[in-house]
Amino acid sequence: MAHNFTICVGTVGAGVWFSPDGGDHWRRSKMNLPFHAEPGEIQIRSLAVSPHNPHHLLAGSEAGLYRSEDNGATWNLVDSPMDGQQIWSTSWHPSEPATIFAGTKAPNVYRSKDAGRSWEKLDVPMARECFAGAPKVTNIIVDQTDPRTIFVGVEIDGVFRSRDGGDSWTRLPPLGDKMLNQDVHGLARANGPFPRLFATTPDGIWTSADDGESWSLHGFPKFAERDTISYCRGMTIKPDDPNVMFVGNGDFIPGKRGAIQRTTDGGKTWSACQLPVEPNSVVYWLATHPADPNVVVANSLHGYVYTSTDAGETWTKNRREFGEIRALAWVPN
Repeated sequence: MAHNFTICVGTVGAGVWFSPDGGDHWRRSKMNLPFHAEPGEIQIRSLAVSPHNPHHLLAGSEAGLYRSEDNGATWNLVDSPMDGQQIWSTSWHPSEPATIFAGTKAPNVYRSKDAGRSWEKLDVPMARECFAGAPKVTNIIVDQTDPRTIFVGVEIDGVFRSRDGGDSWTRLPPLGDKMLNQDVHGLARANGPFPRLFATTPDGIWTSADDGESWSLHGFPKFAERDTISYCRGMTIKPDDPNVMFVGNGDFIPGKRGAIQRTTDGGKTWSACQLPVEPNSVVYWLATHPADPNVVVANSLHGYVYTSTDAGETWTKNRREFGEIRALAWVPN
């Protein structure tokens, strides 16, 4: 059954692929590569949809920052100081259409206030090294109710917060007492009368009710007895109901088995979604969009794409399989 929305997947080695009919037919996007980049080398690690125009997207890659204005069919390189760096996260300001953010491996956070014409490197006090090499900025979240509050998640260096739109930053207390607890993969903000901040790390989903000053951990069932943790990657919140959330889960990274964990009561209880085919690796990312809060798209790291049109009650697996997917988004047509 064709759907009237476009799914975009960011791959390692094959750029962006898009499906304008919700997964039935796929085409490789046209990407305007810099002269020093080889087409086969392009690794997409981030996709972000503009809250101001749902047909505009940002993509972070090894070759630089890209922008699409046609639902991901074509992409133009944005001239930036990040050219040649691995861009792991991209974000749009919710109330200032010309303000965009990007985060890199190394790690650095950049901000543009003029739609990408000029950039400044923000002074986030991140570590330059960790036991897994250079840390990576995996998430940049701007608070929709207070857009001067921004959260940054780093793999492996925890969570940082700005209260002045990104000019100055605070390193928040560690999520837990283990090194793994600072390995932040997903980050999301639930608004409402009791705002909460959520972060996923390899060992579960963390919840903070005080803007990251303190955290509590929920771990998921292990896939095998010998496993030490149940690995978690991306997370998303249903756009019209902060009590419904999804977490990408698996046995390890990249893993051999995966699951999509869902809660409908704000994280008190969780259960694995019933998928038609067990994921072939950890479920890496999940995508939602306010245009239809019931549509959820998910991907395994090793190329499976799943779609639900009823907020996670039932799922279909896409016939088309990809090599390695590191970024995911869907947009209305």
